[in-house]
Amino acid sequence: MRLAVIIPTLGRSAQVARLLGYLGSQKRLPDEVILSAPDATHVELPASCPFPVKCVFGPRGLTAQRNTALAPSLARFDIITFFDDDFVPSAEYLKQIEQAFITNDEWAVVMGRVIKDGAANAGLTWEDAEAALRAAEGTRSAGPSAIDHVGAYGCNMSVRSSLVGDLRFDERLVLYGWQEDIDFTSQLRSKGRVVCVSSIRGVHLGIKTGRVSGERFGYSQVANAIYLIRKGSVPASFALPLMLRNIAANLAKSLWPEPYVDRRGRLRGNLLAILHVAIGRIEPEYILKI
Repeated sequence: MRLAVIIPTLGRSAQVARLLGYLGSQKRLPDEVILSAPDATHVELPASCPFPVKCVFGPRGLTAQRNTALAPSLARFDIITFFDDDFVPSAEYLKQIEQAFITNDEWAVVMGRVIKDGAANAGLTWEDAEAALRAAEGTRSAGPSAIDHVGAYGCNMSVRSSLVGDLRFDERLVLYGWQEDIDFTSQLRSKGRVVCVSSIRGVHLGIKTGRVSGERFGYSQVANAIYLIRKGSVPASFALPLMLRNIAANLAKSLWPEPYVDRRGRLRGNLLAILHVAIGRIEPEYILKI
């Protein structure tokens, strides 16, 4: 099977160069890596790579950048793997992804297990990631090896190209595209299973540069959830508890916020979105006006 890795990136050129160098140690090299960015200033290439690297440029925003790379790739590759530019996969990651699709015809989407996630804290370093991956070598996860999910975590997800068809990432989910990954992959559940395989591992550094403002993000935490429920791509049983947990966390922590999270800005965004929802205004792209 032919496998491509798509990496959307924005304002992290040095990080991209390091990730490309790191991917050279994969037991199964990608047939091509496609970097999707607004322009060439966001991309830095290492001196050499043991696989082809292609750069595509287009509109800014995670969903738009994913689509810019996805559309021309579907006919050329059997598997499309999406990595965030701050995701560090184990050395066997791509080899295991290919094997998962070969041996499971009914699987549409596969994601690996994030053994450490810097998105939940101040962020992780490359050294943290490499130490975590070394510690996980040779260990087995408790429970079933493949677990069905509503959708996949976008920092590391792979799709079977033949099942994508005309489906694209929803570009109304602008900028950071909160829940765009769940929206896209949950729609593929009609074609096959969406699973997390615990033996496929990686670390998400959770780098904070390139993120949207707290108020914009807080608005998306509410508006995007309601929009996707109304769209019918994400069940309310998933989106509403997630939305309420985020609002509760922002409210509870706004008095003593973490230094790396703008809790008060997120709460202001939550409240503005709740007001808009109350008057029937479901507009994810409103964050462009904030």
